[in-house]
Amino acid sequence: MTVDYRRLLLDMFQAAVNAAAPARCVPAQLPPRPQGRTIVVGAGKAAAAMAAAVEAHWHGPLEGLVVTRYGHGVPCKHIEVIEASHPVPDEAGSRAARRILDKVSRLTADDLVLVLISGGGSALLALPADGVTLADKQAVNRALLKCGADITEMNTVRKHLSAIKGGRLAIAAAPARVVTLAISDVPGDDLSVIASGPTVPDKSTRAEALAVLTKYSIEIPASVATHLNDAASETPTADDPRFANVTTRLVASPQKSLEAALKVARDAGLASVILGNAIEGEARDVGLVHAGIARQCGDWGQPLEIPCVLISGGETTVTVCGTGRGGRNTEFLLGLGIAADGRNGIWALAADTDGIDGSQDNAGAILTPDTLQRATLADIDVKARLADNDAYTVFAALDDLVMTGPTLTNVNDFRAILITKRN
Repeated sequence: MTVDYRRLLLDMFQAAVNAAAPARCVPAQLPPRPQGRTIVVGAGKAAAAMAAAVEAHWHGPLEGLVVTRYGHGVPCKHIEVIEASHPVPDEAGSRAARRILDKVSRLTADDLVLVLISGGGSALLALPADGVTLADKQAVNRALLKCGADITEMNTVRKHLSAIKGGRLAIAAAPARVVTLAISDVPGDDLSVIASGPTVPDKSTRAEALAVLTKYSIEIPASVATHLNDAASETPTADDPRFANVTTRLVASPQKSLEAALKVARDAGLASVILGNAIEGEARDVGLVHAGIARQCGDWGQPLEIPCVLISGGETTVTVCGTGRGGRNTEFLLGLGIAADGRNGIWALAADTDGIDGSQDNAGAILTPDTLQRATLADIDVKARLADNDAYTVFAALDDLVMTGPTLTNVNDFRAILITKRN
């Protein structure tokens, strides 16, 4: 059997993305039309595509506003689409968040607020709490992005510095009915973490937010310290009666996307397994662990006989110590490649399903059995590049970047490893 391994990896990734496409997963989850008004609001990298899917399948009048990342907008007729900055918030996102909060205020029990949430919403819904400035939030965000904090830790801080996240959007919309449609990009599909849970009761506390900042030795502005030491910064919890008319529906998830990719691999005749949909950790270390499992397959036929495919998802982190260009997926692949050391005919693809690996212009990259050899011939020291967080440059030089542009969805990282040889 002859298999085009590069093509197979790309087809698996595309299947994962397609499984989370808003046009496919949103329509069946739409709620009934209310007696009163329908207000559509939302935030995230998929928010505009989700809004377009709502418009295409909604029967009756509607209005609203969603905010998405620059370059991720799509045309809508009745729902205004605003583009703003991600992962560090900007003034456009702050203004959009204020307008969203205004739109859901002063509604009645006959009205419906349809909230469209996806990954990226934490940065895009950038409405600072009273006493905290946008510049303060930007400084804290930049520090969190560099320190290696995981998404739950980051969003614990974000929720307690916000006037709209951590359930506060739903509180503002009461007594209207609130229905949230969410595309998950977080390990474990925790609804309170996706986009920092603007319509979900919050279990985290301001003490936990302060503990995250202390853990990573993040210096915070005086206004942030004052705010987090004030009981007013606590987020609303499940016992708040204003959540009584609030429901959330998960319309797409990492697991569903991994299963779609698994089918592609099995249809190609390859033994395949999903290692996990919620794998976290330092990207290069996760690459090292995956390399160990891949080599066990290649050397011992465990847990799968070759040729086989290992699939995983989740959200790794990168502690930025160098000055290079990279993202968590290219860093994962470089760590994997160095650990595999050219053995077992390993091919791999790692990419973010939103089409953007970190803040670069690529979704991810492809590792081939001869990546290290080609790098040596190109006079590239891969270990030095990894130490400098410069994995992007390595794969760019080898013409192995995966470039998709914005996919208009986001169910986090996708990884597939093909093991083709016994050493």
